[in-house]
Amino acid sequence: MRDTVIFDFGGVITSSPFEAFARLERERGLPADFIRRVNATDPDANAWARFERAEIDAAGFDAAFASEARVLGHELRGEDVLALLAGDIRPRMVHALDWLKAHGYRIGCITNNVPSGEGAGMARTAEKATAVAAIMQRFDHVIESSKVGIRKPDPAIYRMMCDHLGKAPEQCVYLDDLGINCKPAAALGMLAIKVTGEAQALGDLAHAIDVAPGLF
Repeated sequence: MRDTVIFDFGGVITSSPFEAFARLERERGLPADFIRRVNATDPDANAWARFERAEIDAAGFDAAFASEARVLGHELRGEDVLALLAGDIRPRMVHALDWLKAHGYRIGCITNNVPSGEGAGMARTAEKATAVAAIMQRFDHVIESSKVGIRKPDPAIYRMMCDHLGKAPEQCVYLDDLGINCKPAAALGMLAIKVTGEAQALGDLAHAIDVAPGLF
């Protein structure tokens, strides 16, 4: 029985930052998906990866990202990207967390984040930080890449969550908006759901834990 649900945060509990990336690219006249292209180049050692492991600070990321963008032919500061990270909270996802808790499920959150903004959700306002903190309190355990020095898709971070929750991977459902992060979860034995939208995620989750659609 899968009695544990593990969530990514950005792009799952909140709207995807990729939507904000696309807006910025249009506003600046940058190629579509340019920010994702920068972040996909040398993905384990680039500025983004090092910042998610807290190996560099915000100023270091700002400069390193700008340098990487310049190599790819465009000017873009890292600080401009950081301002886009805190998405909008999805109320139905928060309701799902409450439903799961009320019905005896264990819930966890694994988030690749950076030491920027306020709190785990990298909020830019105190109001958003307070709202995110209230969501984080619902989880039985939260793992932040910037605090543990490991980031998805490293399988170690998924095993770390299982150990904290006292659950085997086969007991877990995992939701993430990035396929690259779903693959190691599935390889460990979790039922992985790639999130493309709120309704799709909740429908697939209901199916995964064998409950009627629309309960959350």
